[in-house]
Amino acid sequence: MTEFVSGKKHAPASIGDVLVLGLGKSGSIAARYCLGLLGSRVASVTVYAGASNEKARVQAAEFSQAGAQVMFDTEEVRGSFDLCIVSPGISEFSDFYLAAKAASREIISEVEFAWRESDTDSVWVAITGTNGKTTTTALCAHILNECGFGASAVGNIGDTCLEAVAQGETQVYVAEVSSYQLASTILFAPDAAVLLNITPDHVKWHHGFENYVQAKMKLLSNLGEGVAVMDAVNDVVRAKVRELRAIDAKDRFPYIPMGAEPGICCDMRARCGSENAAFLDPHDQSLVVAFDGREMRLCKKDELQIVGEHNVSNALAAASAAIAVGAPADGVARALRSFASLEHRIEPCGFVDGVEYYNDSKATNVDATLKALAAFDPKKPIVLLGGRDKGTDLADLVAVAEQNCKAVVCYGEGGPRFEQAFASSKIPVHSAPGMKQAFELAADMAGEGDIVLLSPACASFDEFSCFEERGCVFKSYVEQRKGSR
Repeated sequence: MTEFVSGKKHAPASIGDVLVLGLGKSGSIAARYCLGLLGSRVASVTVYAGASNEKARVQAAEFSQAGAQVMFDTEEVRGSFDLCIVSPGISEFSDFYLAAKAASREIISEVEFAWRESDTDSVWVAITGTNGKTTTTALCAHILNECGFGASAVGNIGDTCLEAVAQGETQVYVAEVSSYQLASTILFAPDAAVLLNITPDHVKWHHGFENYVQAKMKLLSNLGEGVAVMDAVNDVVRAKVRELRAIDAKDRFPYIPMGAEPGICCDMRARCGSENAAFLDPHDQSLVVAFDGREMRLCKKDELQIVGEHNVSNALAAASAAIAVGAPADGVARALRSFASLEHRIEPCGFVDGVEYYNDSKATNVDATLKALAAFDPKKPIVLLGGRDKGTDLADLVAVAEQNCKAVVCYGEGGPRFEQAFASSKIPVHSAPGMKQAFELAADMAGEGDIVLLSPACASFDEFSCFEERGCVFKSYVEQRKGSR
């Protein structure tokens, strides 16, 4: 019979032989954490590091000296392991993952491992969805800290979950979790689970949209008495809400649907008889959360510092999760008013000659860009689209841009396909080889009162190492233009 460490959620007293698959950020912290337990709870640590590079070799030397066996440039996993902790970059359908799974009694993600190792009385708020995760995570952590909780934003924002657990300084873990990480969870049971919109993304990694949806839905698998916050405006998530509504209340976890099919202004209590709801009151524009028999009117939409209807949804999601874990309504309202926009997410980055510039480099897919284009109504931005194309359908992007944009500048590897999609559109369409030329084109055509928006709908890897670098470079162009004036 397995013995567990007292005071931890589900931490075996003896973990045994550990395999770490991948040596990225989460793999490195998992290896380091397990090496710290070597000789006590851990019998051995083996790392299959993937491709060799200078950074990985330096890391491997440190781990080898601490007692790990490190393997490079092979996906042929040999040996037998009690636990495999897999890096999120390795698809569950890849030969590498399947080989590790066959060699291991159990295969889990770093998020799952961190939750198991965390203190029994710690609180977890887990947030996933295609778009809006980072803003919602940061805002929820901000709300909880403003309300006196010791909260940390972790996962794909800030420290990894395991780093935060190892430091032992956090009362509430507000974790941004991806479909990659959720795919390899088994027991993960957050106290509040936020399921934002689900639209096609990472389909290649998951071998199809259905697998992507299933990975996201694993967030709800072990809620028990935890609370789910669910974007009922989104078709995929709303289908799950309908499924939950058909189950007797005593047999399911409580949930808070945000909006309904007509939009975020719809109160699911009135529409479908839901016990709880979160919505934007269409009459006075108040953000409202109704939960556990209380209706809480928090703040007005125009009091938020983050713009756009999608950020109303993000704010409602963060507020609902915070209230679900005990935050008082008055504190939540104050925190909503004080939260400023995050870097690279419709981030205002300056005025030059009466033209306002916004950096939305985080918009790496079409759905994220659609939300950004609608955020400035009634103003119509000049938008920069391009980068490494994900190959998704562009019909909705063209339709929304025609309605909401003054002009479009297509650039980078994805530029030609985007330009072709706009070939018969009613708005001016321009092309540029790279982002710098696209910026100059947009800035030169903009007049006083106009907006220039970087919201690329593409990955950054044709010119940049990540969306953060792309956003910083865009902001440097704005600064250079200020200097030249």
